[in-house]
Amino acid sequence: MIIMSKKKINILITGCGAPGISGTVFSIKQFSDYYDIFILGTDTNPLAVGKHFCDKFEVIPSFNDTKNYLKHLIDLCEKNNIDVIIPQNTLELEILSKNKNLFEQTNTKILVSDDIAIKRSNNKFELMKVAEKIGIPYPSYTQVNNIHELKKALISFGWPKKKVVIKPPLSNGSRGVRIIDESINLKEKFFNEKPGILSTNFEIISLTLGNEFNTLLVMEYLDGQEYSVDIFRHQSVEIVVPRSRGSIKSGITFFGTIENNELIKEYSLKLSRALNLNFCFGFQFKMKNNIPHIIECNPRVQGSMVISTLGGANIIFNSVLALLKFDLIKMEVIEDTTFTRYWGGISQNSKDKIII
Repeated sequence: MIIMSKKKINILITGCGAPGISGTVFSIKQFSDYYDIFILGTDTNPLAVGKHFCDKFEVIPSFNDTKNYLKHLIDLCEKNNIDVIIPQNTLELEILSKNKNLFEQTNTKILVSDDIAIKRSNNKFELMKVAEKIGIPYPSYTQVNNIHELKKALISFGWPKKKVVIKPPLSNGSRGVRIIDESINLKEKFFNEKPGILSTNFEIISLTLGNEFNTLLVMEYLDGQEYSVDIFRHQSVEIVVPRSRGSIKSGITFFGTIENNELIKEYSLKLSRALNLNFCFGFQFKMKNNIPHIIECNPRVQGSMVISTLGGANIIFNSVLALLKFDLIKMEVIEDTTFTRYWGGISQNSKDKIII
């Protein structure tokens, strides 16, 4: 009897404090019967929850300290014989994409598209311009950097009768996103809802931002169903998995359903090709008059991409295999897959560690 040795794959994951870390690790470990997988988790926070899911954990500098950030990652890759880096933080993608060559000395590959693709897809203003150019539906949009321009833009989008969205062109998660809604009763929200609502009014925004501020993207508010789309793209293989977002809290999907929406698939592939995105990434659409409109791109592992894994398409691990030029694992999407997120926790003491 011949016992075949398993191929060794050493993976470093950044942003281990991200809400989707357990799903990312779950997707990678799905095929541990066939591959000898080691996961090194990293984060700037020593208490990042992902440390409990990874085989080893290291604290690293912030990407804002670019020189030390890169040096630390290269050192970790060398010491741990890392094959692949999976970045999970939006704002580090361009840094890693531009500096792929620095990791060649450790034979480490980075799961990220080229820097031009990242720059165009990560920036929401640039993404809208690409959509406009290739004929993908998009919400009306403009950019502003002072309160006078903001008010003028709001009026052009039908405010104060209509809601309007503002957000930084480049941000992580839902940071900086607000819905300006003059019909909102802030007093009622104060007494009856938990902090963290996105809706506000122009008066509050004016007091918060002042007369001048960093560039903001102003967008038409769309009130239709929201979708996230998980995508795998490598050579001739293209897998697109649309999933409706039935419940969203703090920008995170708490209930989602895989659906077969052909128009979303078509638009996603057109955008993927125009942006030249590869491996695993995603888009977000919102419906308007039953037509999907692009609103964002996540050119990285998405926070709830594990839904596709659970639905038969392990996009995350197949992207690792594609990057290493290994054979891909078959992906067959089960289109009625649902996913419900819940609050769990980790208890640890000198005797045991329990994940609930």
